[in-house]
Amino acid sequence: MTANSQTPAQTPIVSKWDDAVAATLSEPELLLYRSNLLGSDLRVTNFGGGNTSAKVTMRDHLTGDDVQVLWVKGSGGDLGSIKLDGFSTLYMDKLNALKKRYRGLEHEDEMVDYLPHCTFNLNPRAASIDTPLHAYIPKAHVDHMHPDAIIAIAACADSKRLTEVIFGGQLGWLPWQRPGYDLGLKLEALATSQPNLKGIILEGHGLFTWGDTAKSCYEITLEMIRLAEQWLGENVKQPVFGGVKTITLPAEQRAAIAAQLMPALRGRISAGERKLGDFNDSAAVLQFVASNDLAALAALGTSCPDHFLRTKIRPLVLDFDPAKPDVDALLAGLDKALEDYRADYTAYYERCKRANSPAVRDANPVIYLIPGVGMLSFAKDKATARIAGEFYINAINVMRGANGVDKYVGLPEQEAFDIEYWLLEEAKLQRMPKPKSLAGRVALVTGGAGGIGQAVARQLLQEGACVMLTDIDAGALAEAHANLVKVAGKDSVATVQGNITSEKEVEAVLSATALRFGGLDILVSNAGIASAAPLEDTTLEIWQRNQDILVTGYFLVGRGAFRLMKQQKIGGSMVFVASKNGLVASAGASAYCTAKAAEIHLARCIALEGAAIGVRVNVVNPDAVIRGSRIWDGKWKEERAASNKIDSDNIEEFYRQRSMLKLSVLPEDIAEAVYFMASDKSGKSTGNVLNVDAGNAAAFTR
Repeated sequence: MTANSQTPAQTPIVSKWDDAVAATLSEPELLLYRSNLLGSDLRVTNFGGGNTSAKVTMRDHLTGDDVQVLWVKGSGGDLGSIKLDGFSTLYMDKLNALKKRYRGLEHEDEMVDYLPHCTFNLNPRAASIDTPLHAYIPKAHVDHMHPDAIIAIAACADSKRLTEVIFGGQLGWLPWQRPGYDLGLKLEALATSQPNLKGIILEGHGLFTWGDTAKSCYEITLEMIRLAEQWLGENVKQPVFGGVKTITLPAEQRAAIAAQLMPALRGRISAGERKLGDFNDSAAVLQFVASNDLAALAALGTSCPDHFLRTKIRPLVLDFDPAKPDVDALLAGLDKALEDYRADYTAYYERCKRANSPAVRDANPVIYLIPGVGMLSFAKDKATARIAGEFYINAINVMRGANGVDKYVGLPEQEAFDIEYWLLEEAKLQRMPKPKSLAGRVALVTGGAGGIGQAVARQLLQEGACVMLTDIDAGALAEAHANLVKVAGKDSVATVQGNITSEKEVEAVLSATALRFGGLDILVSNAGIASAAPLEDTTLEIWQRNQDILVTGYFLVGRGAFRLMKQQKIGGSMVFVASKNGLVASAGASAYCTAKAAEIHLARCIALEGAAIGVRVNVVNPDAVIRGSRIWDGKWKEERAASNKIDSDNIEEFYRQRSMLKLSVLPEDIAEAVYFMASDKSGKSTGNVLNVDAGNAAAFTR
């Protein structure tokens, strides 16, 4: 793809409706089916955006009468994954009665408070602000989508005329207006006065379509999007984004620059709340950031409210020349670039605020555009950061389409502010659940495919962290990833194969972590081996292997993590998973015991240097964690059984009885200890050792 082509190649949007499937479904299930089909294609609507509805005749549980009920997507949720419990249900007669309560535009927000009084069947799903937009359109089935092609037309300066030209009277048009009760009445008036319409375009916003059946509504929605895509493709008047201005760097170089830049940015924008990052160098992004019109179009901001709420008033375009890529200069200029952006955002707030506006929010940008490299997005969690980037790609597609045929128009500044600081949006933010204890944190777990590694990762994920797992065993790593995705979803967990004894591979693992999540807050050094042999039978190879993995490996990963945390300037935590044998010598295991003792002392040394930059380093000492252990499944089990003169099948019982508490130590026990040491619960602890061994008097620290 050249930067001057109209749009990256894509397959046409086609109907996925299956009559055989549909024939088995009830009316509410048909609404769900339609919604999932529409939400499965980001060209139809963005993640979490758009909504669908159906007016269904149902039996009233109180009176026994048949009544008309509006099923409409509730507040929050995503059409692609919504279930039936994601829809609000409201009595249509009560919604119609609300018209008598409406007091005009200055009282818009109070109408939302009436919606719970219209609830059918005590449904707890909160109705969204868009409910009146569906209720009053006199059709049984209604879709409201945000397709890029339609918004491109809606965001043109000549939007109204183009709507007539492109759709030949099939779609009506309404000027920009914030979603609310009055807009619902205007949709009703236009649909009623022009009964032949198949839908309506909202200026700068999106598309409403309707039908008498779920299938016809779905297929009309797709038909209108296809018409828009075809017309835009056939009527390009000018070079895309003003033509090409800069070169695009090779993929490997783009990733390397992003991996350097993301921790530096993350540290600078995480003072109030730690942020997680996402890097996107898709074809659409690269075309935009290489263009002549990049700065001018970026300054206009987005048009669709859904885009704007995710991406902020405008992105930050970083000063970078890919023809002369000076990363040091790029990093050196970050403070000034961010300072200027914050000042501009604060000035925007002061210009537009109203008497009852909420206090100014985080003034840092969400979207960062780098010529020749791509786009970064930062938010409070990984999914939100990724989705913000996807929304800005929607905005890029809109700008490409609009500017290709006319002139792109962004959302007016005051309208943008009134949406961003809408009291209803503020109330939604205040209802958000309290963040988990490790929300916004990034953890790297070495030896991540083993029993302890997976248990640690699971614990950290459950506490809200994002986790990068690394291991030398690619097959076991893939299996661990599959297990952990079920715990926290694909956004929060990632893997990268690596050998911690290789300086080059360790650097690659840390770079991959920074590129995936934006930086690093928690290192759990857990990779390990075990060996046992009498001193006279301990070969130099056995000795060196223990030193390479358990000492040199921990040093390389610890040093790399230290450098990354120092660059971020927001502190961090390291936890070394060592062993009881680091404190207590065992006969026949000199190589292993010595290496484990070195791990503990290395942790103390790093703790001394880390304190000055807020990096804590602590040790967790397990003993005899047999279940789920790849080490104990191998030769080590036989060696320790022979050393203790017992049958290998009795090894777990032997160690349980040897402990003071007569308990087995499990991977989950180590995971809880690691979590404690990694989290703010131990925020005033560094250089310490926590034994998790069910009691071993010889290992008491003193």
